[in-house]
Amino acid sequence: LEIYPTQLSDEGEYKCRIVVWDNTGNSTEPSVPISKEARMMLKVNVPPEKVEITHLTSDRNLSLRCKSEGAKPPADILWTKTSPDGVETEIPDLSKTREIEPAGELYDTAEQIFYPLEENEMIAKISCVVRHHNTNTTIYKNITFVSPAIQNALKVTIQRFAEPVLYSSIENQDGQDNKAGLVKISADPGFKVPYNTSVTLKAAAPGVFPEPRYLWWVGDQTGIAGRELRIDNLEEDKSYYVLAENPLGRVVLEVPVHITTSDYSQWNDSSRDGDVNEGDTTEGLDTGAIIGI
Repeated sequence: LEIYPTQLSDEGEYKCRIVVWDNTGNSTEPSVPISKEARMMLKVNVPPEKVEITHLTSDRNLSLRCKSEGAKPPADILWTKTSPDGVETEIPDLSKTREIEPAGELYDTAEQIFYPLEENEMIAKISCVVRHHNTNTTIYKNITFVSPAIQNALKVTIQRFAEPVLYSSIENQDGQDNKAGLVKISADPGFKVPYNTSVTLKAAAPGVFPEPRYLWWVGDQTGIAGRELRIDNLEEDKSYYVLAENPLGRVVLEVPVHITTSDYSQWNDSSRDGDVNEGDTTEGLDTGAIIGI
């Protein structure tokens, strides 16, 4: 008997019977059936169908939950941490809770842990390792927490915040803007624009996890939350500020926007034609801060 492909409904006891008719050589006597039986219990094992990891953060305290779905028998879960040089070790002495819930004929396994980050941990790669020994299956789900780190940053106190924050106005070197883990600022149409031009500033932090929140402001104005800041009709050089913050750290970036000419008189009369230098629209940020791994 060959069963392919195996389904959960195939699980159960199977019986094989062999029957031999024997009349002991006497043709006048009726034949006697002699039977032999063999029984086997077939158990169907199912590897995990789906693994997902979720998290909550409070300051430097992490709450991680890993869930394995659709396995039979239930899968095992363990947690590991990978150092920056690539060495993976099991996380010892975890405070954790485990739940196993039936899902029809299958099982879901969920485990939640609480992990405090050390003060000197700039990056923490934590893995949920789901092992299903019956099907020789191992599934990794990784989550990486990155702490904002500023190159040559100065600790200063900004009055709108209750504690010191990292601040920098470092020039980005060529090629650094596309590095994963940097906070990148872009401007449309540019950081140097003609008088009375509207500008949109955008912040992004590819490679930083958890995703930072952003708060923009200029002078004493109320902060504006979000990745983008719209500046209508810029009339003078100004420096705008953006706070990039995640549970592991925060940084303030200075974003200066310049008028391409200091002769504003030519713009006062809308009926007068003037020479406008539209060629100087900078692609990258002149000054800014770097958040890196």
